[in-house]
Amino acid sequence: MSSHESSLGVVLVPAASAAREPLARAAAQAGLRVVETPEQATLGLVDLTSPEGSSALTTLLATPAGARLSLVALVDPGEASFDFLESLKPAEVMTVGGQPHELAWRLRRVAERHRERQELMRRQQDLSLLVELTADYAESFDVEALLHDVTRRLAERLGVSRAALVMLDRNGEGARVVAASDAPNLQDLRIDLDRYPEVREAGRTGKPVIVEDASHHPLLEGVQNEVAARGIQALAALPLHIRGEVRGVLLLRASGGDRRTFAPDEIDFLNTVAHATAVALRNASLLLTVRGQTEREMSARIAAEAKAASLETYHLFFANVREGVAILDDKACVLSLNPAGEAILATPSESAYGRHLVDVTQPLDESVLMELVTAARRGESRSDVDLMVRAPNGRRLTLSFSAAPLEDGRRAIILSFRDVTQARQLADELRHTKDFLERLIDSSVDAIVAADMQGRIILFNKGAEALFGYGAPQALSGMHVNQLYPNGVAQRIMTQLRSSEYGGRGRLSVCRQDVVSRTGQLVPVNMTASIVYEGGREVASVGIFTDLRDRMELERKLSDVETRLEESEKNAVIVALAGTAAHELNQPLTSVMGYAELLKRRLKEEDTSYKPVDIIYREAERMAEIVRKIGRITRYETKAYMGSQQILDLDKASSHDD
Repeated sequence: MSSHESSLGVVLVPAASAAREPLARAAAQAGLRVVETPEQATLGLVDLTSPEGSSALTTLLATPAGARLSLVALVDPGEASFDFLESLKPAEVMTVGGQPHELAWRLRRVAERHRERQELMRRQQDLSLLVELTADYAESFDVEALLHDVTRRLAERLGVSRAALVMLDRNGEGARVVAASDAPNLQDLRIDLDRYPEVREAGRTGKPVIVEDASHHPLLEGVQNEVAARGIQALAALPLHIRGEVRGVLLLRASGGDRRTFAPDEIDFLNTVAHATAVALRNASLLLTVRGQTEREMSARIAAEAKAASLETYHLFFANVREGVAILDDKACVLSLNPAGEAILATPSESAYGRHLVDVTQPLDESVLMELVTAARRGESRSDVDLMVRAPNGRRLTLSFSAAPLEDGRRAIILSFRDVTQARQLADELRHTKDFLERLIDSSVDAIVAADMQGRIILFNKGAEALFGYGAPQALSGMHVNQLYPNGVAQRIMTQLRSSEYGGRGRLSVCRQDVVSRTGQLVPVNMTASIVYEGGREVASVGIFTDLRDRMELERKLSDVETRLEESEKNAVIVALAGTAAHELNQPLTSVMGYAELLKRRLKEEDTSYKPVDIIYREAERMAEIVRKIGRITRYETKAYMGSQQILDLDKASSHDD
């Protein structure tokens, strides 16, 4: 990752080939330059049509510079040795006599592939260096030597003359160099920030500072003579953010012919290195010192390990308990882990030793676990704290933790834990089932009432509230089930439930019953009931009630409608019968009246036959009036006749008055 060249070099093999002029034109079109030696080139054009082509190529490939070239083969289609090309494996092959722009196109494509390979190699090298640095930061205990090694490798990787790590004072007035690539024995060298304006600017802004032309950049005004005297060409200052503050700067200086600038991908790489370095410094607590652990920390750890060793007498006990047991030092790092703990956490004791508890358990909420440990440090004991953790296989477990101090919490902590994943899942499922059943019971339109075997109500749904008029809180506050029935009915129902004659033992088939509402009203219901058993023992009774008031009111209305319908049908029959009878009687009555009137006209009043004929005529008229009334019947009206008998009242039945 040294300098980024503006163009790549291409060499002609053999040098005396007739393809030199076409190559020069094609190279210019492709943005390449023709060079004379393989050491200057990255591409090679091999003219296999030339008599000296094969021998020149063999000689070239025997050199290190020639072996790394990307080759373009120029062949004669009639004489090309394809076996030779197979062994050569050129990047491109073209025949003599092709279009002039074809060579430029092939050279350009080979150059692009070369740049892509170079970029991939650079990224792989960057990634490899980052992985190495990260691993070193995580494993090394000699932080000073590590930081010097890091600056040395950065300088070599970037091709710069100096890489240094500068830590800033908290007041921002001074700084000290804690590591430099060109001074492996340097330790805490104090520097004046006035002589390093790039460091001051990076610390002030918290952003990278890149200077391409150090001798003329306005940021370096006042120190330009010193910069020029040192031959510094380019500068890069990357801030180190630690706990939200800029606490240091990664400084790189390129001198002489190293480079003219830092490319964007190099800046990205340096930012990543700076971030990793800041994390390492934070973890190593270099805000106070870069010398590693203090004597107090070492003493505390030795004391904690001694305390763990003193528990050796309990080793057999810990090895056979079903709960996981871990001994922690006062930094919450694992000193020992029993077999049950290894199985629960899927982590061997050797692997867990020395690692922080958070790293071993991978909790979803670190704060809960650390609060438990902190309480133990204070000498407090905590137990049964549920926390979800991640196993190495990715499975999530729910562990119940307990923690207690050893030696008043100043030296070590004993932590026990057990896997309660299935128990908590079962509890959640039971809770969800209970909630569902409660919602189901509450949504029922029927009243559902349950009571214990002493008669105290323990379940009273919304349907029961609507039926009986009591609120659920009132019913569940000690109300007796006898209050819901008339006197003696509750005892009778329990007797029926214990009998096998009413639906089987413990069950009562649907039956009609009256219950008592809050206002004392008797409410007709259909009810069914059952006894709840646990292990053959009666523990509760349940009744389900369907309010019949609406149904009975509907039945009454239907009965009234049926009665009116019967009356209507009866009236219709009578009216039809009356009309038929009137029609049928009118004809003979008309004949009788006609002949009676004819006889009266022929007889004289003194004749003995006149009076009987007159009676016949008058009675016939009376009958005609009766027939007319029958024809006018519109409803069924009766009157008393001879005691309790009822006959049709023609006057009222034929009257049109209401």
